[in-house]
Amino acid sequence: MNSIKGLVKRVVVIILFVAALHATFYHVTGVEAKIVNKALVSSSEMIQATEETGAPQTLDDTMNFSQYPVKTMIATGYTAGYESTGKKPGHPLYGITYSGVKVKRDVYSTIAADPNVFPIGTILWIPGYGYGVVADTGSAIQGNKLDLYYDTVSEVYENWGKKTLDVYIVKEGEGVLTEDTLTSLNEDKTIQVFRQQFKKDRAN
Repeated sequence: MNSIKGLVKRVVVIILFVAALHATFYHVTGVEAKIVNKALVSSSEMIQATEETGAPQTLDDTMNFSQYPVKTMIATGYTAGYESTGKKPGHPLYGITYSGVKVKRDVYSTIAADPNVFPIGTILWIPGYGYGVVADTGSAIQGNKLDLYYDTVSEVYENWGKKTLDVYIVKEGEGVLTEDTLTSLNEDKTIQVFRQQFKKDRAN
């Protein structure tokens, strides 16, 4: 009996989560709600995964990114430091991207791309990295290349390096990205459980 009650509670929580994500995702990103519906895996699959593993759900677990357009890219990592940007702390543009927003590593991180391939503001899902929002450009980032932001050089080498992989185009940008938009994406209530897990994983 208790297991049935527990299962019902999980279903209710997941339904509420889906409803909240449905509304806020469209409000924040402008992506049609039906796209979010397709991206979410079914409640039964989520429950089964939790039951079998006992592990907290991650964005990889709860979203089906395969329904988005895919593009093969060569992705490297970069930092705000001199080795990547030629700027040192104290420079007025240190840590400032082409779009004007500050570099950020979070659930939604700033990345660099060729604006002719991915306009500023484009949201990508990058397996092994997470959501990347195109905020920056670079003289070496031409064609099918991405540069993914990390806080330190050691993180670039330890966590990424250079990879060729398929990325998913969640939303095409319109050439503009503001600090408010990036903050809204990262502070959306429906992703806070994932954001806390992201911070915990980075701290370990």
